[in-house]
Amino acid sequence: MKLSTKRWITAGATLAMVATMGLSACSTNRGHLTSETGKNEVTMASRTPNWIFPISAKGYTQGENGQFIQAMYRPLFAYKSTSETPYKINLDKSLGTVPEVSEDGKTYTIALRDDAKWSDGTPVSTRDIEFWWNLVTNNKDQWASYKEGFFPDGATLDIKDEHTFSITTEDTFAPAWFIDNQINKVALLPQHAWDKSSADEAVSDMDRTPEGAQAVFAYLQGEAKKLSSYADNPLWQTVNGPWKLKEFTPEQGLTLVPNENYWGKDKPQIDALIYKSFTGDDAEFNSVRSGSIDFGYIPAAQYNQRKAIEDKGYNVFLWPGNSITYLALNFAPQAPASKFINQKYIRQAMQQLIDQPTLSQKIWSGTASPTCGPVPMAADKVGTTEGCVYSFNPDAAKKLLEDHGWKVVPDGESTCENPGTGEGQCGEGIEAGDKLSFKLVSQSGFVSTHQMFEEIISQFGKLGIKIDMSEVPDSVGASQACSDESPCTWDLSFFGSQTSWGFPIYASGERLFATDAPVNLGQYSNPEADKLIVESTRSSEPDALQAYNDFLAEDLPVLWMPNPYYQITAVKNTLNLGELDATGDTWPEDWSWKTDEAK
Repeated sequence: MKLSTKRWITAGATLAMVATMGLSACSTNRGHLTSETGKNEVTMASRTPNWIFPISAKGYTQGENGQFIQAMYRPLFAYKSTSETPYKINLDKSLGTVPEVSEDGKTYTIALRDDAKWSDGTPVSTRDIEFWWNLVTNNKDQWASYKEGFFPDGATLDIKDEHTFSITTEDTFAPAWFIDNQINKVALLPQHAWDKSSADEAVSDMDRTPEGAQAVFAYLQGEAKKLSSYADNPLWQTVNGPWKLKEFTPEQGLTLVPNENYWGKDKPQIDALIYKSFTGDDAEFNSVRSGSIDFGYIPAAQYNQRKAIEDKGYNVFLWPGNSITYLALNFAPQAPASKFINQKYIRQAMQQLIDQPTLSQKIWSGTASPTCGPVPMAADKVGTTEGCVYSFNPDAAKKLLEDHGWKVVPDGESTCENPGTGEGQCGEGIEAGDKLSFKLVSQSGFVSTHQMFEEIISQFGKLGIKIDMSEVPDSVGASQACSDESPCTWDLSFFGSQTSWGFPIYASGERLFATDAPVNLGQYSNPEADKLIVESTRSSEPDALQAYNDFLAEDLPVLWMPNPYYQITAVKNTLNLGELDATGDTWPEDWSWKTDEAK
């Protein structure tokens, strides 16, 4: 995942797919159509996803991908914040039942729904689970969700029958963490349609050998990289979700239509979902202001225009997220300013120059709560830094620098005057005359993000800290992890126009802040952090997660930033979204245009 985007939350949300004839049976509530097109369809603002294969790939992890995939492929587990089901599982939207956990806490037994089918009529079965397992275990280095030592390492799969399987681990984990952050990575893939290594090859059981699994994976991943062929490739027409893909243009968007053979009770009531691509939040918001889109987004910075938007015939919804927002720091030795970032006192000084309450008010219209650590704060903390280790304190930041051998030159260039590694010195690798300067890369096209960094750059400049910002298209993706083989040009990185990372339910850090974690692009590494992360995955006691949070909140693997609402949506008031979940999960198959009688 591009670390995340403003719009997509946890396990379930939007997007849809494929057209066929005879869809009228899917649409029962058509008395009053007020879509942009005048037809029984919904036009939505979006950024075009760049991945369709339900196994994530490095470099293809933007936030839209998950919802795009989920529209076609029902997840093993979907979630609902208000669910009374154990682990907050939304059974109506899930292919699996609530796992049964053995007394020793090592075996998780799961039954699949017995009514689920692929779009060609083939029953969904545990063979599709086995297929996924074989592909990921034999191609772990290509899987963006893999972290060495974590799932599926140390686990075994046992297929019990066509609808029941179990996963057994060597160690005992906290069930909430293991189900929410590990088992939920399992995807059911259509083995009967995909188990081959070329388009012309007959399907067989290739996945059951390591060599075969690698060949199949390479073929599917290669096809997934051909974005322009998504709508025409027969591979992607075999789905088990309520939607299929009809049209896909990388630069313009996509169209999703009902899967005419969908097996669930929640059959789509809309004939088509049309996703229009926008390159930035300003152009996207203009479509809302003009009333030319059915489902759009309001940048938090423009929330003060809510009344005008409502007068245009929209309902406005605020979606709090189980999320954090941060500015990534590059600790890699190849990074231009890594010698500064590796000094904790410099990170502390930088954090104390970020005025979260003021940024919330000026940039996010007062909607952003503080991020104080890796575990999300409550949304009601807006306007404060209550509970944060660090608050805005330029005087303290200045003292930190001066106490470590820096000559602070306000609105100039602060320089190291006392190099070395002893008390009162600048630190390892920093030489006399070195200037505090950083290269920031952020996404282009997002006015609020640009304005936020203008404020931050100005504040840093008051202590003689220079930040050179470059902006690149969101489609380029977040900055890549540095290596000896690839150039390293960034010190600070911010992607996702608002939030940086959204958690399903359990806010664990094994993908973000553990050494060599797949989304740890800045290569932060601390043995104590690694230890606490592991403990948070094994203990069901809240103290374990708190200890992990408290350590990283203080150690600063990243700079904590204000965390706005995950998304603010503007939806035509004649469009019924069905039951809304507080975390932002929406399901387009539940949508319908209101009838005249219901208005």
